[in-house]
Order: sequence, then structure tokens, then C-alpha cells
Amino acid sequence: MFREKVFDRDKHEEVSPIRASGVLLHLSSVPSPYGIGTMGQSTRKFIDFLKRAGQRYWQILPVGQTSYGDSPYQSFSSFAGNPYFIDLDMLTEKGLLKREEYETLDWGNEADKVDYGKLYELRYPLLRLAVKRFRSQESKSFEEFCDENREWLDDYALFMTIKGMNGGASWLQWNEAERKRNPLRMEEIRTTQEAEILFWKVVQFFFYEQWEELRDYANRNDVSIIGDLPIYVALDSADIWANPQYFQLDENLMPVQVAGCPPDGFAEGGQLWGNPLFDWEALEADGFSWCIKRIGHSCRIYNVLRLDHFRGFESYYAIPYGDPDARGGHWEKGPGDKLFRALEARLGKQNIIAEDLGFLTEPVREMLKSSGFPGMKVFELGFDSRDGNGSEYLPHNFIQNCVAYTGTHDNDTIQGWFCTAPAGDVAYACDYFGIKDREDGHWDMMKGLWSTVADLTIVQAQDLLGLGSESRMNQPSTFGGNWCWRALQGAFTTELADKLRSNMKLYAR
Repeated sequence: MFREKVFDRDKHEEVSPIRASGVLLHLSSVPSPYGIGTMGQSTRKFIDFLKRAGQRYWQILPVGQTSYGDSPYQSFSSFAGNPYFIDLDMLTEKGLLKREEYETLDWGNEADKVDYGKLYELRYPLLRLAVKRFRSQESKSFEEFCDENREWLDDYALFMTIKGMNGGASWLQWNEAERKRNPLRMEEIRTTQEAEILFWKVVQFFFYEQWEELRDYANRNDVSIIGDLPIYVALDSADIWANPQYFQLDENLMPVQVAGCPPDGFAEGGQLWGNPLFDWEALEADGFSWCIKRIGHSCRIYNVLRLDHFRGFESYYAIPYGDPDARGGHWEKGPGDKLFRALEARLGKQNIIAEDLGFLTEPVREMLKSSGFPGMKVFELGFDSRDGNGSEYLPHNFIQNCVAYTGTHDNDTIQGWFCTAPAGDVAYACDYFGIKDREDGHWDMMKGLWSTVADLTIVQAQDLLGLGSESRMNQPSTFGGNWCWRALQGAFTTELADKLRSNMKLYAR
């Protein structure tokens, strides 16, 4: 699939790619002592667990800087990393913080939940302290980082600075000179707010320095990181503020139409995401350059990239801006495989997974086939009659060139699904997998996944731990309580790793 195929010289033919498996656990959910998972020692211990367990892949959600609502799919920038993931202990090792400055702080009362309010309150003063100390040092690597990332970093740092000047308000609420990037006003801010602009650049330097060390540690331990790129960008983002010409905005820079999904068995009113839609004609006229920069950046920082909502590149659901839900939307044509041909021509072949879930038309299937990207198969959708696309996701219909999941971040855990899905659907799954005792049913379903022909299989960490709906990462079309789950310290034991590894041997993964 993603690794180079092995060539059998005696038979003069390619041997199938290596069967492999991995675990889905967002960086925020890794156990750590300071409120949220970071790029420090705790995450290296999780990578050690994956190696011992025979897992070749670690899949995470987008690592961008989250905004109101805490969703990793709504970020202030497609390029900037989340400051919350910067490890405080690693800053201390560089002499930029002292342990007593953060060890006694109250990072939240629930060990299995992220308290984003406390993070916002406590994290940034510490980062400002670290940046202040960093500025007293000479750093050639920081200068090189700024030069290498100037295309996005300058706009991002300026955007975050002006946002701070406006009390955190969306850029749509700024005065006209700031909203429309008046050159004189921009130069004035660069001059008067030089220290604040520098702060945001140094924070990104901290993030990427730690990220590259973490990714390299994973790769040295034969673990590849699967990242995630949302198809759309957030309305309140440096992406749109700095590049409004590539989005469906009116003369006042307000969205004309926004993104979402039509009604289905899970959401009666559909899903209203609210992201501004791309102006594909403008992007194509420019050779899709901005899209290629965005996708290329993600391909560089991850080993493999999952492209979210892949079907939206063929045709996308457009909802009039201001509608209360998604029922008034309609379908419009996207760029199709022209974008992916341009991407390959510019960057060469990339390791990409196409998130092709949902209602698929024949043109979407043709686009997937043309790209060569593996699509996704999700067990829970195969057995859940509420979805309406079941047969495609049943294990006996899987193909080799796919990535198969028990569930994704948008699905319930297996144990949670047993309790919330229609009784007939659960009974069918139990018969299918020969589940006698639901308490261990998550292992029966994971074994069913590993036994399929899929080249790559991914299980949620919550399913490895046998957790219920309380650990669900996200419930689409709901607000509050999402993106918060954290694994407890000591959850990923050597016993669990050894049990997982024995199953990898059993199913040749």
C-alpha cells in the first residue's frame, strides 16, 4: 500500500504489499500530566507500546490550532500547529521554563477529559514566559525556520496578532482596514506589534521542532504517522483572511455558500459545518497552487495523509449562508481528478488515504480509482441500518487496497455501539462474528477486522481498552463534550501490547 512493494525476482512479479495494522488515537488523548497529550515523553511511551504491539501505523486527527468549540477540524490555520501540544518538560530541558512554574497548576479535575478552558487560561502565560527567555538567545535554526515557512508563517503571525488586538474576535468583525488587509495598516501593525508577531512565530518554531523529533522517534521505531487534513478551512482562519480570492465570498468578504452534508439516518437536518466553500474556478486558473501548498505541507509533516471528505472533490454539498440546517443545500461539481493530477505533477506520488465514506456516486468511484488512493471501510457502518450504505462496509466485501476500521473518531466505540445501535443490527453483528459474550465482543470484532483482506487495518484506542460511549471522541451535529477524551495513565500496558502482538502474528499483520 504505502511501503514499497516487494519484487519476487524468481517469479518476475510484484508481491502484495505488507499487511499491517495501526491504532487511532489523537495526540490530545495521549496520557500526560499537564491537561492534554503533548509531544513529550508520554507520547514516546505510547510509540513504544505500538512497537511492542506490532503496530506499524499511528493515526491522529489534525494537529492545527483549535478555536471555539475545540474541534481539530476548525483551525486558525491549515499550516500552524496547536500550541497546546508543545511539551512543557521539553521546554524546561532547554532552560526556557522551570518545573515549579507549571507542575503545581490545576490542569483539570477529570483525568480522562481535556479541560480546554484551563488550557487556554494557563498554557499561554507559560509559552509567553518561554518565548521571552528564548528571545535572549541567538538561534540560527529559528531564523532558518522563519525563512523556510515564510509563505504561511508571516500571514499566520500577523493574523493572530490582529486577532489579539481585537479581543479574539473573528476577522469578519475587525475594522475594514484590518479585515481587507489595507497595506498601510498592515505595515503599521508590523512595526508597532513586532514583539507579538515574533511571539507567534516562536511558538510555531517550538511546535515544529518538537513535532519533527516526535515523528523521527516514531519512524526509528518502525511506526509511521497517519495525519489528517480537513477538506475545508475554518471561516475564522488566516487561510481565508490572507487568500479570500480562492473562496466563495461576496464583495464584503462574507460567505455566499457554506459546507455540510445532506440529511441521513444519523442526522435528520443533515450536517451544517459552516466552512466557506472553495472557488474552484479561481483555484484551477491558478493551477491549484494554494491547494497543492496546503496538501504538500501535510504530506511533508506526516508519513501518510488522510484526505477528509474525499467525495467533496468530485461534487460538494452547498448550503446557502445563514440557513439554520443543511436541508436547503444542493450538489455542485468540484474539480474532480484534475486537482490530483496537478498535485502529482508538482509533488510526485504521495502517500494518501481517501476518506470516501458516505453516499458514493459512480463519478466519485471513478475519481478514487483514477487517483489510486486506498479508500476507507468502516465496520460499524456495515452493520448499522441507519447508515443506508451497509453492504459496502461488510467485511466480506472489502478489497485489498483499502484501510479498514472498526470505527473512526465520528463513530461510537464498539462497546458503545452495542448499547446504542438498533437491537437487530447488534444481533446481526454478533451472529456474524460469533460473539457469545458482549463484554469481550470488541475483541471479536477487532479480530474480524484483522482477518480481512484489507492491506491496512486501524482500530480506535478506545476499542483496544474496551471502553464505552463515555470515551467517544466526537458525535457529529452536536456541540459540547466532543474532542475531550483522554486515556488514563497506565492504560497501555505491556500485557495489552503482548495480546495485540499475538493477534498480529495470528492474522499475519
